[in-house]
Amino acid sequence: MTDLLLRVTGMTCAHCAQRVEEALNRLPGVAASVSFQDRTVEVRGDGPGGLDALRAAVAQGGYGLERIDAELSDERGPGLHVAIIGSGGAAFAAAIRAVEAGARVTMIEHAARIGGTCVNVGCVPSKILLRAAEIRHDQGHHRFEGIGRLDLPVDRGALLAQMRDRVDALRGAKYERIIEGMPGIALLRGTAWFEDARTLVVEDATGGRTRLTADRVLIATGASPVIPPIPGLEGTPYWTSSEALFAAMAPASLIVIGSSFVALELAQAYHRLGTEVTVLARASLLTRDDAELGAGLLAAFEAEGITVLTGTTAQAVRHEADRFEVTLQGGSRDGMTMCAAQLLIAAGRRANTGALGLDAAGVMVDRDGAVVVDDHMRSSVARIYAAGDCSTMPQLVYVAAAAGTRAAINMTGGDAALDLGIVPAVVFTDPAVATVGLDEAQARAAGIEPVSRRLDLENVPRALANFDTTGFVKLVAEAGSQRLIGAQILAHNAGEMIQTAAIAIRYRMTVQELGNMLFPYLVMTEGLKLAAQTFTRDVSQLSCCAG
Repeated sequence: MTDLLLRVTGMTCAHCAQRVEEALNRLPGVAASVSFQDRTVEVRGDGPGGLDALRAAVAQGGYGLERIDAELSDERGPGLHVAIIGSGGAAFAAAIRAVEAGARVTMIEHAARIGGTCVNVGCVPSKILLRAAEIRHDQGHHRFEGIGRLDLPVDRGALLAQMRDRVDALRGAKYERIIEGMPGIALLRGTAWFEDARTLVVEDATGGRTRLTADRVLIATGASPVIPPIPGLEGTPYWTSSEALFAAMAPASLIVIGSSFVALELAQAYHRLGTEVTVLARASLLTRDDAELGAGLLAAFEAEGITVLTGTTAQAVRHEADRFEVTLQGGSRDGMTMCAAQLLIAAGRRANTGALGLDAAGVMVDRDGAVVVDDHMRSSVARIYAAGDCSTMPQLVYVAAAAGTRAAINMTGGDAALDLGIVPAVVFTDPAVATVGLDEAQARAAGIEPVSRRLDLENVPRALANFDTTGFVKLVAEAGSQRLIGAQILAHNAGEMIQTAAIAIRYRMTVQELGNMLFPYLVMTEGLKLAAQTFTRDVSQLSCCAG
């Protein structure tokens, strides 16, 4: 039996879809996936009896199967056509793998530049700006005696030119030249939406429309900044992260609305480049993480001179004469106003799915508009997949790339799941915040009794040598087995440390095993070894490089 896409009749609810799927999957050699929204079933495998056997399997439940198209082309052959909406990290990872599997790919992009958020207005330019700000800050605030401290002006034009050159170079090398060098990928410029579950309409800049039918569709449209409905905000020249990264001039003062990683990274970068910065945080900082991380970062920000107003939101905004006036809301600050030369909105990001016509295709989304996917990146509709920030996967570029690769494997006949049990994450402030696995509250919610230890950086030799002991390493273990299940780090370059913990969790190491490993000396990552040793001893009583 060749792979088939069939219409299912007689289904009235999601439970019906489950019964049909179970009935078909009981047949030897058959793998079936039913979409209740689309009223279809995708059947893979070579079970005996062909279509008649499939119909017989579901007939006893009162359901029927109707052929709605010809048999699918060879899943791994050159006839398989994959359409990808978007051109970011998830899209390119999927396109490359699909072409390698023998498919032909049509990539659809409406923006002037391909590459999506990361290379153009996200990871790459933000890390350049953060590193430049760190260097300027260190020139004036380093901790070493005998070396002069400087407060040098910033040539923002030169800095932006260097940033744009690197962004352009990476986009050219990692995106544009890939399309040029892979004839199996065709780039179609325009805005795409679903006419139905099998048809895409693509409208170009002139208004011309193309209808496209593909064997598989991957939605990889990314996400955009959320703009809260603050009275008076609409029509003002506020910044999102994109404008903040490439602004020609640094303002004298800046109000940042938001406390996500984007808000905090940009707030600190602008402060270090000479701007007076105030952050408005609805609750505290990094509320999704262990509370000690947010508290530690808040203290570091305030020590550096960044004003953070916790429990505070913007009630209204007024803009006139190159000045923003923000009316505050929250506790004793209700009704108070504060002014700044610029306003940055960094209140989170939302999936770019609103204009895709997903209702017409029957694709299910969550309340934030993200496409609901399983661990194979399959949506609720057969043949339609999603990956990256537009899906219910974590909004991290390396998750997007991994999801895109696995989506392509699955679209071309393979079977690849994405395991999100161990996902390291980094906030690139200074000190940085890095996490992986479970914190104590998450462990208890998962039914695991945790035990944890926190090691302040004053116990880490490299931090002492750096004269920078701001932060800590916290490890969470399962109480009975002592198996490491989580790590939370607040430290300079914590992102360079966290993958060691991720590997230890992945390979089910105990804290004793981690503490017994050989670590180089002097490195910050040794803090993980020392933190692991605190489960059984007082590390303050050890010599510097005690094993």
